[in-house]
Amino acid sequence: MPDGPPADAAPATAFSVELLTALVDGGLTDVVVCPGSRSQALALAAAALERAGRLRVHVRIDERSAAFFALGLGVESGRATAVVTTSGSAVAHLYPAVLEAHHSGVPLLLLTADRPVELQGIRSNQTTTQPGIFGGAVRFERDVAAPTGADGESARAATLAHEALRSANGRGIAGPGPVHLNLAFREPLSSALPADAATRDTAREGAAAGEGTRDTAATRDASARPFVAARFERPRVVLERGPRTVVIAGHGAGPDAEELAHAASWPLIAEVTSGARFGRNLVTPYRELLRDDRLGGRIERAVVFGHPTLSREVPALLQRDDVDVTVVAPTGIEAYNPGHRARVVSTASVADGAADRDWLGAWVVASRSLVQAADRDAAPSLADGHSHDPEARLRFARAEFAAVRAEVDRRMLVEELWRATWPYDRLVLAASRLIRVADAYVPGKKIPVHANRGLAGIDGTIATAHGIASAQQADGMPGVTRVLVGDLALLHDAGSLLGGHGETWPRLQVIVGNDGGGTIFDDLEVAQTAERDVFDRVQYTPHDVDVAALAAAYRWEHVRVTTRGKLEQALTLSREAPVVIEVPLKR
Repeated sequence: MPDGPPADAAPATAFSVELLTALVDGGLTDVVVCPGSRSQALALAAAALERAGRLRVHVRIDERSAAFFALGLGVESGRATAVVTTSGSAVAHLYPAVLEAHHSGVPLLLLTADRPVELQGIRSNQTTTQPGIFGGAVRFERDVAAPTGADGESARAATLAHEALRSANGRGIAGPGPVHLNLAFREPLSSALPADAATRDTAREGAAAGEGTRDTAATRDASARPFVAARFERPRVVLERGPRTVVIAGHGAGPDAEELAHAASWPLIAEVTSGARFGRNLVTPYRELLRDDRLGGRIERAVVFGHPTLSREVPALLQRDDVDVTVVAPTGIEAYNPGHRARVVSTASVADGAADRDWLGAWVVASRSLVQAADRDAAPSLADGHSHDPEARLRFARAEFAAVRAEVDRRMLVEELWRATWPYDRLVLAASRLIRVADAYVPGKKIPVHANRGLAGIDGTIATAHGIASAQQADGMPGVTRVLVGDLALLHDAGSLLGGHGETWPRLQVIVGNDGGGTIFDDLEVAQTAERDVFDRVQYTPHDVDVAALAAAYRWEHVRVTTRGKLEQALTLSREAPVVIEVPLKR
């Protein structure tokens, strides 16, 4: 069994095998490959590692879709996935996912091929300035000179792999995020590679970290700069009891927010993608309660986890002069801080003492009252159902039939989707009107809910969900990944309905709330003042896309539902193939 690539391998091939093998030795499990000439050595080396059973390779035509797919794998697994691209505009297509990974703290590894130094600055084809292209959005960057086959390049590849994974997976103070390795290659761009060239473990210690690389001015590794790390060191805090406090859990907050609210007996405001929307302290209709002077007006302190993005009321509260704000942000240079007045800490706990149960009780009672008042589901009478009176049984049958035949609206859509999802499933919500409807109405439930809320863009939602589903179901785990999108989010990422040829699709449902355009903009103030036809054209952006034909073009199953019964059936029917569930909605 050879120890690495053959001696006569092209330097591009030899280096690519060494780099990817070292990454695999460091824990990399997945690589997403986009087609291209300059990156061929990386792509073929990845394929060799897959044949050896050491790596999973996913092939995507579109780089933007590839990067969001890799993002989804990282969201679910917590580990960096590598994306391989050729040079030029291919690299720029990664930028939306890079920004999302940066702001959401998701590990991501970018391996971009580039021209060697002698082809830079001469208008060589498919050449642009790639070092620094992602600005401050990467945790670490290296511009790596084209390999020559010189002694020591194997060790330098191992060192580079170690540094990249360490930074991407969040070993530094900046936390997890994207890392960029810009890899120059000279011709010949690849050479023959024996099938068994990638079957051994490297288990090597790297050489000095900077050896053999050209550090760019954009190199960012906070852990390598003690003065930067010290600047962002955050204290731990023990919160005294007394002030009337609420715990706010934004996107990605996780269960720590619920744990603090429970331990302190404080009301919990948890957004639908917070990972903390459960527990006895949860208040679902928090917008109304924050606007209520008897509750929201009396708040003296707020403790914030994650990134709140789904209401205007939360930022307004946190900018009030009479509210003390503590933001819990264990990692990350950028912390959520409306008004620039919060105290930012790494962890928060509550001091011993008596709980203010009257404060919590007032919130819980008010929350339950609003929820009951808004409840539209009048269940058929069980007494009528068990009655021997024919008229009573007829009333029961009519009520049951009416419930099943009820027309689906936005609230019913999100509530049925919420009911159908369990802890072994995954739910992904696009940045659309529907995520706000879900946030307003769905009750507490401890299920995994994801969304691209770092920048709250609609791009890449289907690709991200595909990545989440692939990671969750990789080892035969049960469950379904359901992604709820508006029609514009579907059209923006329609190319992600195309997977890799011959690759097995996970169990994936794309549920499309189709109202013919961007009705989320109907809630803007401008909708009341702008001319309707002008507003529709540039904001609502109407379309007449045939969603069934679109699904068929990508060989997806398509189901169109308009009633509660059909929706429930579509969501719960067992399918091995991916499906688009289209739900027409009124504007």
